[in-house]
Amino acid sequence: MSNPAPENHPRWTRQPRVPSWRLSVLILSSSVLGLQGNLAAISAQQTRAFQDITLTIAAPEDVGMSADFLESGVQLFREAVEAGGLVGAVLLVAKDGKIVLHDAVGWRHKGRGLPMEKNTMFRMASNTKPTIGTAISQLVEGGKLDYDDPVRDQIPSFDNYRAGFIQIRHLLNHTAGFRIESLFLEPYMEPSSEHPDAPTLQLEAARFGEVGAEVLPGTSYSYSNPGYNTLGALVEIASGQSLESYLDERIYTPLGMHDSYNHELAEKLDGKLDRMGAVYYNRRNGEWVPGWEAGDPPQVPFVRASGGMISTAGDYAIFCQMFLNGGIYDGIRILSEESVAAMTSDTYFSGGEFDPERGTRVGYGLGWRVDEDGTFSHGGSDGTQAWVDPSQGLIVLVFTQTPNGRNPRSAFLQLARKAIME
Repeated sequence: MSNPAPENHPRWTRQPRVPSWRLSVLILSSSVLGLQGNLAAISAQQTRAFQDITLTIAAPEDVGMSADFLESGVQLFREAVEAGGLVGAVLLVAKDGKIVLHDAVGWRHKGRGLPMEKNTMFRMASNTKPTIGTAISQLVEGGKLDYDDPVRDQIPSFDNYRAGFIQIRHLLNHTAGFRIESLFLEPYMEPSSEHPDAPTLQLEAARFGEVGAEVLPGTSYSYSNPGYNTLGALVEIASGQSLESYLDERIYTPLGMHDSYNHELAEKLDGKLDRMGAVYYNRRNGEWVPGWEAGDPPQVPFVRASGGMISTAGDYAIFCQMFLNGGIYDGIRILSEESVAAMTSDTYFSGGEFDPERGTRVGYGLGWRVDEDGTFSHGGSDGTQAWVDPSQGLIVLVFTQTPNGRNPRSAFLQLARKAIME
């Protein structure tokens, strides 16, 4: 499906082309959705007590978990690797700030005989999105942005009748009305006298405003990579920094996430390229073959916000624990408790859509998926998955790089939950 061609629409402020009744619906729906998110955040604040807990290693029994159930979960992945369903995986379970399982099975590069290791670095794909939600929330706290700001305030190309009503909140919870299927519009912009540095994140995100929303912003959910790439551009504009440097200086370094980056270029990985896991999309003659491996060119020629994060299970567990702590980790506050509550509360159409894999209804907060039981989570298209259950103080990470394989992650999650002894 091709993307709609950009159009030179009149400025929406002068010649609104949307019928008045639709504008009323739009404004009302946006207000209701924003109010719903705020009320959910307040409710979450009233029921959750936060502590600054730093992750340490412990035995499952120390936090009331069954080692046998956890071992059964690891065995599922050993069997999947032996059967050829997966190439490898790193698994991590933490409860109440105690890492009770951190194991690696299979291979990070099977053809080269390189085993998967606990510190293997993964292409996180859409597991990047919660970090972008975090960055936006920090800028909201700092007064540089507001969730309800129109994007047009920062990106002039959004100042038209199809994009003028898109708010930052809509981008965060995938209700902006975009129906652009690719990460960016292609082909990318070419360098020119006006834009010698093209393509860049900001230039490419500006093109989304020219296309605009296909449905009224704030009225329907549609998962949107362009929406998050627009958020990345907003981070750059509001902070005056590159997205890469902002994430490193404001999130990764303060949290001690020393194996987290936002570009797979060798020179950007501090000599750690050999720790990267290959990504296996397809088989050839019954054997998995790498679709991407360490040293290959990056998927996108600039740092993006829809994906692109590189990390380890250990680092991402710290990021998740920061949310369980209410925005603080090891004495360093990254987010306010109010921002944590807003990011991890369902902000659209209460109850969301039914997810058969999880057996629950799933909504979306300001950067995280949110289950009806309060669990927040996110996955990445290259095979990574994170779940965080605040009611149990539980973090479950399943990191693979075999996105099209037979991944027993749902069964592993259920075993991790069953491992909690009442």
